[in-house]
Amino acid sequence: MNKGILLVNLGSPDSASVADVRRYLNEFLMDARVIDSPWLLRRLIVGLILIRRPKQSAEAYHKIWTGEGSPLIVTSCHVQTKLQERIILPIALAMRYQNPSITNAIIGLAEQKIDEVLLIPLFPHYAMSSYETAVERVKEIAARLAPHMLIKVQPPYGDSPDYIAALAASAGNYLEAGYDHLLFSFHGLPERHLRKTDPTGRHCLAVPNCCEGTNPAHATCYRAQCLRTVAAFVRQAGVPSGKFSVSFQSRLGGDPWLKPYTDLELAALPKRGVQNLLVICPAFVSDCLETLEEIGIRGRETFLAAGGKEFTQIPCLNEHPSWIAALEKMIERF
Repeated sequence: MNKGILLVNLGSPDSASVADVRRYLNEFLMDARVIDSPWLLRRLIVGLILIRRPKQSAEAYHKIWTGEGSPLIVTSCHVQTKLQERIILPIALAMRYQNPSITNAIIGLAEQKIDEVLLIPLFPHYAMSSYETAVERVKEIAARLAPHMLIKVQPPYGDSPDYIAALAASAGNYLEAGYDHLLFSFHGLPERHLRKTDPTGRHCLAVPNCCEGTNPAHATCYRAQCLRTVAAFVRQAGVPSGKFSVSFQSRLGGDPWLKPYTDLELAALPKRGVQNLLVICPAFVSDCLETLEEIGIRGRETFLAAGGKEFTQIPCLNEHPSWIAALEKMIERF
């Protein structure tokens, strides 16, 4: 069989204009795995969000936009290029929403006579609103455009040795510079998403300490996988007990989301004596709006306004050589 690789990340507006941001947000939020309400209710909710949110988000995107375009897209393209320099198999790149599209990626692979694809979701942890929706969308489009194409999926890798080694290598210089506290800020999820993806239907958020130990539910439990990332990272990097904590960012709407919330933690940490703060965002492999603007700009302002003195954000893996090497090892096992 002729093999190929497909990298899929979340996506970005085509530009920082209000019109392009609105188009992106509409596609993103109308995904039933993002806002998991019946279609009519979802359409109403999204319609209300699109009244004001596109202008606000466009202003945020303008703060991080580069001369080459969206940081997420630019970085993902660079990763594809660097990985292709080390891999003989053809490597395609797509975004779950907007461009480059999954449709064009599948067509391009099919035109190269590829009939077996390793899909690597650029999400280390399982979540229905990121990892799952990317996988299912690729399978749906491939079944329609290239029904002969076999799609194999890289499982979540948030605690895999290669990923953790890359994360620790990328953070090494920042940790060595000294800090009072290290905050792991993961993208948040509504609590109901964990319950929906729990194959047992009775474990996630239903029993005490549900993320500890071993349980079949952990294979699709975002929170458990995030906590395993933290545990593996602090062991690898030698972060002392008591000098780190975990929070979740980017909540939307009034439903309960995973706690504690990052914005509230950033305001509270100086009151606990934290003056020199490091923040790392391991749910993201590429810097994007949520890391550069939400944490790097607004998060910094929140922490300093609350009395903190030094705020340092550790960049995402981006194009770090250890991350490229980790991806290469995934492909070698294909």
